[in-house]
Amino acid sequence: MAGRINDEDVKAVRDAVPIDAVVSEYLQLRNAGGGNLKGLCPFHDEKSPSFQVSPSKGLFHCFGCQEGGDTITFVMKVDHLSFSEAVERLAAQAGITLRYEEGGYNPAHQRGERIRLVEAHKIAAQWYAEQLATSPEAEAGRVFLAERGFDQAAAVHFGVGYSPQGWDHLTRHLRGKGFTDKELVLSGLSQEGRRGPIDRFRGRLMWPIRDIGGEVVGFGARKLYEADNGPKYLNTPDTAIYKKSQVLYGIDLAKKEIAKASRAVVVEGYTDVMACHLAGVTTAIATCGTAFGGEHIKILRRLLMDNGSARVIFTFDGDAAGQKAALRAFEDDQKFAAETYIAIAPDGMDPCDLRLAKGDEAVADLVEPRTPLFEFALRQIVVRYDLDTPAGRAAALDEAAPIVAKIKNSGAQHEVAVQLAGMLGILDTQFVVRRVAQLARWNREGKGPQQQGRSRQPGHQWTEAPRPAVSGPALTLRNPVFAAERELLKLALQRPELVSPAFDAYGVDEFTAPPYAAVRRAVAEAGGAEYGVPDPQEYLVRVREAAPDDTVRAMVTELAVEPILRRTVDETYAGTVLVQIRRRAVERRIRDIQSQMTRLSTTGDAAQLAAVQNELWVLQQYDQALRERGAQAL
Repeated sequence: MAGRINDEDVKAVRDAVPIDAVVSEYLQLRNAGGGNLKGLCPFHDEKSPSFQVSPSKGLFHCFGCQEGGDTITFVMKVDHLSFSEAVERLAAQAGITLRYEEGGYNPAHQRGERIRLVEAHKIAAQWYAEQLATSPEAEAGRVFLAERGFDQAAAVHFGVGYSPQGWDHLTRHLRGKGFTDKELVLSGLSQEGRRGPIDRFRGRLMWPIRDIGGEVVGFGARKLYEADNGPKYLNTPDTAIYKKSQVLYGIDLAKKEIAKASRAVVVEGYTDVMACHLAGVTTAIATCGTAFGGEHIKILRRLLMDNGSARVIFTFDGDAAGQKAALRAFEDDQKFAAETYIAIAPDGMDPCDLRLAKGDEAVADLVEPRTPLFEFALRQIVVRYDLDTPAGRAAALDEAAPIVAKIKNSGAQHEVAVQLAGMLGILDTQFVVRRVAQLARWNREGKGPQQQGRSRQPGHQWTEAPRPAVSGPALTLRNPVFAAERELLKLALQRPELVSPAFDAYGVDEFTAPPYAAVRRAVAEAGGAEYGVPDPQEYLVRVREAAPDDTVRAMVTELAVEPILRRTVDETYAGTVLVQIRRRAVERRIRDIQSQMTRLSTTGDAAQLAAVQNELWVLQQYDQALRERGAQAL
């Protein structure tokens, strides 16, 4: 095994890769004030952004789920890497060669499993692309692309490749690059054959599937030959780096435009993504051999900074399967704050066919929002019932009203309820409006018509709303003592130059909230706030490492990222907070001494009483000095 990564190199990696640049690869960040950025947390579902990034400190913290840390921690958590793997990935991005405490430089075969699998896919993608460009055998693949309007430049842009028909061409190529048979099987690029590993993909057109960070993690393979008895499309099986329910084809190319335009276009296939992008619809993405679901929504919501002005447009084929897919998508509609639409070409063509038949402009026109997804879903329901009979109209209303009740905008909900009455031929419009409003109220209150906690619709279960996470014991910040202690710790972590060296003379017992006392102790064990003046980022790293557990470490990160309450943060404000904490500590000690004096007056120990009285006098003089001179008396 390779040894421990040199501490200086770890620090160099932290300093070289800005945390906001890394985080923005996974979610959209906006200004949060005070030099911080905010976005939707990648570690839990939330409606409004509570995830904050502090570029100046190199830290992130979510005030919703309490996840936090530095750049390395973020990469570890978001991509499920070990510490070494995260450092190695960031070092590769920054062009830093890592040193190891034992065994010198890290040999390639000793690196973390995930890094190795990603490297294997990167090499495979390059090799497949070379085959498509140069191999005579790949002519069938080049013809396939050309017939669909894609030239060599398009193939290069999307990294499309070709897998030869032989048994083990790629397997032998990767062995020559130092990969073991075990690694090749684990990667999904090879599979076990009678005499050892053989290529999983043979004689197919290959689309590299990249994660949101741009790393190749899998492939989609389209068959080209009639003799191929496999499925039309074959995807990489689930591996340590590839989960089909958690990847979107084209997300690496589309993510910046999705964030910029606050719009995403969901299509059905790889060639549809290519057609859309080449037609100027650069927000197009597709699922990879699975239905669009909850994990895909999480990816898009973070990029969209999900809100009512964002738009998600689904394009499905006009056939029965496409309509079924659209209805499945509507089932997850409430997970978006964005407005959702469906776009189906009048002749039922997909974007790739549409581009071939009518050109780029037709594709661009197709994905302009046409029909709200809820309206499409309603029409698909209504056509299944006999609306000429009262029973048919009632049954259609029973199924359609809950859909209208889910519409997020109350004004639009009322309007659509009126439309639904017209679609069903129910003359009493207000009856339908009241029915929808009642269902919407039950949704908000978590009630069903029969009992609380149950839905009227079979198969649906109500769940309790998640309770907010807390770091350590619950703190009431309306308590001015706790609020002041929190503010001082934020100053000590974020602006140590304003509170040093006075802060380092404050005892742990001057912080009455146990979580804050634990943070004060961690600061002391890291060398004190004065240590943070010349190198603030390294100072925060040391404080987090000094924390005794994850709870205290999360509190350190939270305080280091949370904005300070004063718009102008200067020595005067810092001095005011320092004095506030010290005076409260003095006042507590004065009360303790006065209580002690009361007890001593009954025991008759004159010497001890005199000593306590002297301490009381000193403290009272100190308290007066703090009132009159402020921070100068500290």
